Amino acid sequence: MLTHHRKPVCLSLISTDLPVWSVVETAGTLYQKDTDRFHLLLTAPPLISCELGSPLNPEETLPHKSSKAYAPSSPRVLWLEISPYRVIMTMQGNAQISYRHFWEQGVYGISRYWLPTESLQPNDTIRLRNFTNTMTLSGHPLPQHLRVEYELWAEKVQLGCYILNLEIKH
Repeated sequence: MLTHHRKPVCLSLISTDLPVWSVVETAGTLYQKDTDRFHLLLTAPPLISCELGSPLNPEETLPHKSSKAYAPSSPRVLWLEISPYRVIMTMQGNAQISYRHFWEQGVYGISRYWLPTESLQPNDTIRLRNFTNTMTLSGHPLPQHLRVEYELWAEKVQLGCYILNLEIKH
């Protein structure tokens, strides 16, 4: 039953207690895997990286001496696996940062982050927990709106409360 539809998409992430806010508006491809299971694939704009020089040579941090300041990276691929019961979001593709979030209402899910290989040992990940307070999916037969409200945790320290909001325009 694999069918696909190209749709305009707005994906936002907002923190309710920190100054974090991000919005991506783009076209996405919605794949219907089953009656109530979907995959959404979209390309997000590249991150702006700022390389200011070597910590061993602080003089290189001056903007006129750094040729790589504010260099855009390659586009990011976002892949969401959506059902009324759980959502998995994966970002990959640009050799800078990748992540994978797993949300299920009332459950502690795992959020994993992969940083560039020079930051950590190869294949090491940063693992955080998230607790999904509410998750709503609306729209029939195709999803139109997804809202996930969750808390992000590192051990016993809360790293903020977040709202992931996805609108798929038909």
